[in-house]
Amino acid sequence: MEEKMKKIGRGMNIRMGLLMSFCLSLIGTLFSGHFTVPGFILSFIVSTIISMIIGFVIPMGKVTNSLAGKLGLKQGTLPERLFSSLISNLIYTPLMTFCMVFLAYQMTMKQSGGMAQLNLLSMFLPSLLICFIAGYILIFIFQPLFFKILMARYAGNEKKY
Repeated sequence: MEEKMKKIGRGMNIRMGLLMSFCLSLIGTLFSGHFTVPGFILSFIVSTIISMIIGFVIPMGKVTNSLAGKLGLKQGTLPERLFSSLISNLIYTPLMTFCMVFLAYQMTMKQSGGMAQLNLLSMFLPSLLICFIAGYILIFIFQPLFFKILMARYAGNEKKY
């Protein structure tokens, strides 16, 4: 059972990392007002690498289950899902958003020869707010779906996806 749970954890990490990276990169580049396909692709690649590192270093399931358990939240209930989504979002989104904004900032400064009048903090804060809200919604909706699919695949439930 422990090996199955490791497979489920790795599968969750990969799926959630790709989903969050794709969506947050898309949202970030669209809201920047300077959407370019190369900028989106670069942002997606960088955020995917970051999210995979976070996911493989921090055992998200164990962290969220432990914290929810300490608060007396029963697994699978709405309050537990709301809380677990918040914890996952707090771990992933700020770092991913900062790296994507910093990358955009660096690219803009390089393209302008350092002449652009940009403030990293004024770029980061609105992006963080938008990505935090989007990230929370994505985690809340997709984490249980991915978990259900992976449980069916690795835990031997009859229903296959």
